Amino acid sequence: MNQVAALPPQSRNFFTRLRCFTDLKSIPSGKCIHAHLLKTAILPACAPFSISLLNFYAKCHLFSDARRLFDEMPLKDDAVPWNILINSYSQLGLAHYSFSALQLFKEMLKNRSLPESHTFAGIFSAAVVLEDAVMAQQAHCFMVKLTGSHDVIVYSSMLNVYCKLGYLSEGHKVFDEMTEKNSITWSTLISGYSSQRLGNEAFGVFRVMVSGGAAEANEFVLTSVLSAFTSPDSVYKGKQVHCLAVKNGCSQIVSVGNAVVTMYSKCGSIEDAVRAFELSTDKNAITWSAMITGHAQSGNGEEALVLFKDMHSFGMKPSKYTLVGVLNACSDTEEIVVGKQVHAYLVKLGFEFQMYIATALIDMYAKCGFIVDAQQGFDTLDEADLVLWTSMIGGYVQNGDSESAFGLYCRMQVEGIAPNELTMASVLKACSSLSALEQGKQIHAHVVKNGFTLEVPIGSALSTMYAKCGSLDDGHAIFRRMSAKDVVTWNAMISGLSQNGQGIEALDLFEEMLLEGVKPDYVSFVNILSACSHMGLVDRGWVYFQLMSDKFCIVPRLEHYACMVDILGRAGKLQEAKEFIESATIDHGLCLWRILLSASRNHRNYELGAYAGEKLMELGSKESSAYVLLSSIYSALGRLDDVERVRRIMSSRGVSKEPGCSWIELKSQVHVFVVGDLLHPEIKGIREELSRFSKLMMDNELYQLEYDPLLEE
Repeated sequence: MNQVAALPPQSRNFFTRLRCFTDLKSIPSGKCIHAHLLKTAILPACAPFSISLLNFYAKCHLFSDARRLFDEMPLKDDAVPWNILINSYSQLGLAHYSFSALQLFKEMLKNRSLPESHTFAGIFSAAVVLEDAVMAQQAHCFMVKLTGSHDVIVYSSMLNVYCKLGYLSEGHKVFDEMTEKNSITWSTLISGYSSQRLGNEAFGVFRVMVSGGAAEANEFVLTSVLSAFTSPDSVYKGKQVHCLAVKNGCSQIVSVGNAVVTMYSKCGSIEDAVRAFELSTDKNAITWSAMITGHAQSGNGEEALVLFKDMHSFGMKPSKYTLVGVLNACSDTEEIVVGKQVHAYLVKLGFEFQMYIATALIDMYAKCGFIVDAQQGFDTLDEADLVLWTSMIGGYVQNGDSESAFGLYCRMQVEGIAPNELTMASVLKACSSLSALEQGKQIHAHVVKNGFTLEVPIGSALSTMYAKCGSLDDGHAIFRRMSAKDVVTWNAMISGLSQNGQGIEALDLFEEMLLEGVKPDYVSFVNILSACSHMGLVDRGWVYFQLMSDKFCIVPRLEHYACMVDILGRAGKLQEAKEFIESATIDHGLCLWRILLSASRNHRNYELGAYAGEKLMELGSKESSAYVLLSSIYSALGRLDDVERVRRIMSSRGVSKEPGCSWIELKSQVHVFVVGDLLHPEIKGIREELSRFSKLMMDNELYQLEYDPLLEE
């Protein structure tokens, strides 16, 4: 400032105008002053003008001009010009410019110009962008050795880099060393813990700040601590912070209101989120996006879509995060028509090439059953990331195309993309669906090779795969080795035991689950009732059916009613099953009558079977098996007119019998057989062997078949 004061009045006027043009980022006016200073030979000798012009070009992001001017400056012993360029580079938040800031810092040291506090602040900012922890630590050591400064700006930058890079213990040490702390430093440390999902630690720091009166709980601090609460067990703490925000008069600040809505949504308290959203007087696009995403993540897809429509009618332009939430809502509700409309809308907004958007789009098409569209979207991307690969593999599994899922995983391995836990869980589900034990073992080897532990979801998927492939010992071993088991894990093992004829063991495991304090869900009772059905435990089945609603407040679903009808049907209590169906309080459609029809056929109660079959026809069943069974029953009863009537109805409704299909795995190759299919390369030899076995069986009279018209059908 002393140098500026020593300038002639006209030069001081130019200096003031240049600072004004810098604030306005008026490039033509600033260049005119530069030209005048060159013409009058004031530059490059006048240091204040050189530094002011350097600041002008840097602030206007004209870095090539700034660097040229910097190189022409005669003396660079002063740290100010270095600081201007280093901080301007680092503040852009781009890797290329942050690297230039570090290179310039090295030049500064070679030039024997001593850095100061503001220099290190810029270096720490660049290290954050480059995620270079080593550089940050070196700069930290150098700063302590060279300056020993405790400047709050420098220490705040240092704290920020450690927290952003996940070095929280080092960050907390820096925080403790600070002689002066303000609300920014407190919010930085709290944000660091929040970003690492360490909610208790973040709340602990916040309590120390508030109880000690160290700093004001302003909007920056409040938004930082609110972001730490992301689970239902932390909603009480979130409510305390919300109350403090109301008390301090910060609740109507937009950023705080958005953080409150997001907090309640992530904690599963959607009603409180809606209430906070409605009380917000100044909603912006982020507020709407937070509420839409909250509904989508809570399974309220319909509400999310309605809210998005309202947002659009209010003239709010959605962000890419809003559209991701809307697409997730379309996925959950399988609203493919709305999903396509949103797809067209985001193309109009120019978001179609955003990776988050592309992933949500592919996931939406896959979950809605449009797997071909999902694959086309996947193939158009030049560089699909891991999330996209996982989403596509999961889409194939969900749509029953497990072979394509497995093939895509192999392609993923060829391209050198390392899987994550969700990828492995999806591939293991594909192996379960195909009953492909050998491939499942190979995927298990990949799990071990990639260093994944037997936690949820991989442990559950492995246990399920082995159980569904009939390898119960391996499945049980995986189950017992899991350190933490959720209800899904228990359900998988119980289901595997039940489906492999070990119903008593399944019931015992269910009782063990209750003793462990794990609360069963509706799937647990489907598995248990299924086990009772296979074991013929009618009374015990009734006990579990009543226990479900009486003790655990689980409303019976169609699957539970189906299991009870199957229990009664297998036990031959067909009349009781019929009365149970007719007294059911849910809309069961065709399902329960279909089970009764099959049970009636098995127990040769043709009259009751005919009754169930006629019910299915009244309801317009499109399944060929119901018509075939009913026709067979009428044939067994000698009612040929009814046989013809059933066949005519079947023909008029366009119902055709689906061909049977089976497969077997031999020597790592899967052989598929379909009724009437002659495409197998060894079909001739197979038929010759079948003919030979049939002749051998007939000659030796190994099997004596009693005539049954049902078998003929």
